[in-house]
Amino acid sequence: MHIANPIYDVIFKYLLEDNKVAKLLLSAIIGESIEELEFGAQEHTVPVEHPDREKPSFTVCRFDFSAKIRTDKGFKTIKIELQKAKLQSDLMRFRRYLGVQYQKKDAYQVIKEKKNEPPLIIDKPRDIYCIYFLAYGMDLPKCPVLKVDYTVMDAHSQKVLPAKSEFVSALHHKSWIVQINELKQRRRDNLEKLLSIFDQSATTDSVHILNVDEEYFPEEYREIIRRLRKAMEDPEKRRIMEVEDEIFNELKNLERQIKQQENTIEALQSNNQALQSDNQAQAKRIEELERQLRVKSEE
Repeated sequence: MHIANPIYDVIFKYLLEDNKVAKLLLSAIIGESIEELEFGAQEHTVPVEHPDREKPSFTVCRFDFSAKIRTDKGFKTIKIELQKAKLQSDLMRFRRYLGVQYQKKDAYQVIKEKKNEPPLIIDKPRDIYCIYFLAYGMDLPKCPVLKVDYTVMDAHSQKVLPAKSEFVSALHHKSWIVQINELKQRRRDNLEKLLSIFDQSATTDSVHILNVDEEYFPEEYREIIRRLRKAMEDPEKRRIMEVEDEIFNELKNLERQIKQQENTIEALQSNNQALQSDNQAQAKRIEELERQLRVKSEE
C-alpha cells in the first residue's frame, strides 16, 4: 500500500488531527492506555518568497496534548509534548518549548473527603511526557526508540530506589526518542512495526510516498495507514510537501554555510594564536640577542 510520508509536517499534523489515530500512536509509544485525548497544536507560520508562487508558507508544528490515562488505581491526567525535527539546530527549539510548558499553570484537581469534614480540593501538577521524532543522526544508542525515565538512587551507594513521589514526578519528565534513521527494517515488536510508517528506506520513486505492507501491519493500527493513504490522495497536501522540500533544502544550505563560517573563524583564530606564539618567540629571541650584545660590549 502506498501512503503519504509522515516525516513531512503537513502529513504529520494531518495524522494527529484524527483523535482515534493520535490515541493509537501515542498509547503505543508511551506504553500506557490513553482513554481521552485533547489536542492542541502550537504552530508558527513562516512566510517564504518564491518566484512561481504567491507567498507560500511553511508551517512548523509543535503538538501538545492533555491525556487521561488508565492506571491500576483508576486514572491520571498528563501532558504530552510531541515535537519533530529535521535539523540539529532544532535541539534548542526543543529546550525553549519545554521551558514554556513548565512555566504554564497546568494542574488538575483532586477532591479528598473525610467524614464530618468539608471536602478538600487540592491542585496537583500534571506529569509531562515528551516525545521527540528525530530525522537525523545524533550521538545516541543505535535503537529505533529510546525511553528516558527518571530514577531515584542513593547518592552514596548508587543503588536505585523505588520512589513514586509526587515531588519527583512534578520536577522531572519522561521522554521517548524516536530515531527515524534507525527504523530501517527494524521490526522486533508491534511498536517498531507501527513506526515503520516513518521508515525512509520504504520510499518509492517519490520521497513523498512510502510503500508499506498492510497485511504485515498490526491489525489494531491499520486505521493509521488508512489515514496516511487518504493524505496521499490529497493533491493540496502533495503540493505543500513540495514546498517543505524547497524550504528544507534552503535551511540545510543555510546550516551548511553557517558551519563553514564557523570553521573559517576557528581556522583564523587558530592562525592568529599561532602568529601570536611566533611573535612572542621572536621577541624573546631578539631580547636574548640584545642581551648577548650588551655582554660582549661590556667585555
